[in-house]
Amino acid sequence: MHKTITAIVALLLWSSPVLAQETVHFASLDGTTQLDGYLYRPAGEGRRPAVVGLHGCSGMFSRATGAIAPIYREWAAELNRQGYVFLLVDSFRPRNANELCSVQGFDLELYRTRPKDAYGAFSYLQAQPFVRGDRIGLMGWSQGGGATLFSIGNRSLGRPATLPQGDFRAAVAFYPGSCNIERQPSDWTSRIPLLVLIGAEDVWTPAAPCKTFLDGAIGRGAPIVMQIYPGAYHGFDAPNQYRLELPAYRTRAGVVPIVGTDPAGRQDALARVPTFLSKYINLP
Repeated sequence: MHKTITAIVALLLWSSPVLAQETVHFASLDGTTQLDGYLYRPAGEGRRPAVVGLHGCSGMFSRATGAIAPIYREWAAELNRQGYVFLLVDSFRPRNANELCSVQGFDLELYRTRPKDAYGAFSYLQAQPFVRGDRIGLMGWSQGGGATLFSIGNRSLGRPATLPQGDFRAAVAFYPGSCNIERQPSDWTSRIPLLVLIGAEDVWTPAAPCKTFLDGAIGRGAPIVMQIYPGAYHGFDAPNQYRLELPAYRTRAGVVPIVGTDPAGRQDALARVPTFLSKYINLP
């Protein structure tokens, strides 16, 4: 009986789309770094739309297990269910970086290089025969959300001079870092449709200055939608994350970050993000 149960569990793990990832390698547009990527492909044949994923400041791997963190695995599974290829980019390990959350660990140069990683992944996907090169989106979490803003701005920090198959079709930023007028150009705007999702109780990447910044960009014509979730903390879309304070990542201003799942916000995001991506990526 024990062997039978073990075999069934093994079969379920083997057949799960969230674990069926392939490790790939491609060049960052920084000109020096060979990046690691984790590629998740939906079932079926044919060319599919795709999404590039940018992890947060603690990296993409769980400290407890060493595996890809549940938040990224769950989104990979959801995007696969929606028919997207998903490429999660590891910006840290190839550069021997552990985390960029703490004051001591933060590396501004690496942070501002990450848009070149996003476009390196973009170029890699465009070269794949199973990807629609003209139907690619970008998603980032926390610092990866900040890298998303730096990537899609009209004066992008990573965009190459030529894009024969077009640019990112849409972008999603979860509780993005650098979402304020202090960290962005005063005239920041973007032609790429952007969805920003953030918690009202987020003390790490607060909603109020982010909204002020985005409202200014909207006034300059940027196609942006912002959703603020009442009562939600940073990382609200993570699965089964109890409320947790992170004193090791205390900010220069003395703020202790708080993370935790918000079930209502998470469920809304799981519906809202695919709807948004479909509107701009899954075009005829």
